[in-house]
Amino acid sequence: MSDVPSLITAGLTPEDVPYVEATRRWVERAVVGLNLCPFARAPFIQGRIRYAVSHARDTDALLDDLAGELQSLAAADAAECETTLLIHPHVLGDFLDYNDFLDVADAAVETLKLDGVLQVASFHPHYQFADTAPDDVENATNRSPFPTLHLLREASVERAAEAMSDPDEIYRRNIDTLRKLGPDGWKALGTAAPEKAPGQP
Repeated sequence: MSDVPSLITAGLTPEDVPYVEATRRWVERAVVGLNLCPFARAPFIQGRIRYAVSHARDTDALLDDLAGELQSLAAADAAECETTLLIHPHVLGDFLDYNDFLDVADAAVETLKLDGVLQVASFHPHYQFADTAPDDVENATNRSPFPTLHLLREASVERAAEAMSDPDEIYRRNIDTLRKLGPDGWKALGTAAPEKAPGQP
């Protein structure tokens, strides 16, 4: 599409389509549809979310891809690209390994001198908050179809927080939303990864 900024679709291949489609469906039905993140609606509707797919098979390659996406987002006009979802379906499928990598991701932000400019948030199909059981439905607030690193602009996060009297209310409301929805309701959203995505076992 000629009216779509090049950064939004840069580097995507036909092989990436199932990952992007599944992730976009999750954003539409869960993140926006359930209002889990009230700040996501406008960028989603306006087409300012970049869905990038890493083909990395190890953490070193993923770190290289993350660094590239961080630099690209920092250089981009927020009016064209507000945020990036870096999907990495072939590496860090284990949540504990993924969780450990978040320290590496934060260090990359500092190394690139982008602390205070960008931050990295976390989503994973097996996400589990501390002091919860694996099957607790509230974990679904951070459960994406594939392991995903969410690159956010600090200025946007700060503006959103300032607009709310109590930012922690989002977390409490999300837990309430998921508990009312229940595991069956969450499953019915159809936001899980497709069973046969390319390269998946």
